[in-house]
Amino acid sequence: MIQCKRVYEQASPADGYRVLVDRLWPRGVKKTALDHDEWCKTLAPSNELRKAFHSEAIDFEHFSEMYRGELAQYQEEGLRLAARAKKQPLTLLYGAKNTQQNHALVLADWLRHL
Repeated sequence: MIQCKRVYEQASPADGYRVLVDRLWPRGVKKTALDHDEWCKTLAPSNELRKAFHSEAIDFEHFSEMYRGELAQYQEEGLRLAARAKKQPLTLLYGAKNTQQNHALVLADWLRHL
């Protein structure tokens, strides 16, 4: 099972293995305060793509398409997390305010299809 959760939400035993998937450390969160098992910057969107999306230069559909293109380069890393998700719950942690359109949702869908 793969789920997504904002870093600002309370950790739960049901989260299983918790992976921060942002390229930048979330604002206002101390590194010692975040309950996570790993920080996987590799699978985060590139800085250029992240900035284009946040500045609204591209819409979510275009962002998702381009991000999937970037993820294709990291298939091995994706397979590692997908395999873990088959053994225990995997929670992708992200800092974005928008819970309906963010990179963690795209990443979760990509991992489910590996």
